[in-house]
Amino acid sequence: MNLILRLLALPFLSRRRPEVSPLGPCRTPFRVWPTDLDVLRHVNNGVYLSLMDLARVDLMNRAGFTPGLRKQGWYPVVVAETISFRRSLTLFQRFEIISEVIGWDDKAFYLTQDFERDGVVVASAVLKARFLGRGAERVSPQSVIDLSPVTIEQPELPQWVEETLRTPALRNP
Repeated sequence: MNLILRLLALPFLSRRRPEVSPLGPCRTPFRVWPTDLDVLRHVNNGVYLSLMDLARVDLMNRAGFTPGLRKQGWYPVVVAETISFRRSLTLFQRFEIISEVIGWDDKAFYLTQDFERDGVVVASAVLKARFLGRGAERVSPQSVIDLSPVTIEQPELPQWVEETLRTPALRNP
């Protein structure tokens, strides 16, 4: 329920925050609530991934993509992600997720998302995301970039990104 309330509040909060570059960085503030915790009283590892979803929505909102995406009926899906945890987040702590698009290829966008508390990175993630259309057809990254209200130069994608997110073939049981 906590994440639903955060999702519903996000459009209003995004409007009150400053605009950001389409590639970021976008700093999205959060606080740890009781429903974020696991039995060991720190943020559950699955909650990190859900909060990352919200931070990416905040990036899209504040960078001006949301109206065009809605009009086209396009939506993002995560293809692969990996996260490393360095420190715990505990009850009522404030933190930010810093989201940045580090590049794209002909199929997907690549982003980093860092969880930062008091200037210290407590968790760091890298992910690969695609956009799909109403009929689940793939939308090229360039088509999404064309929705931007500003001109965006394609950054060179670091080689380590694809190696980090290489997904193995799915196995049939």
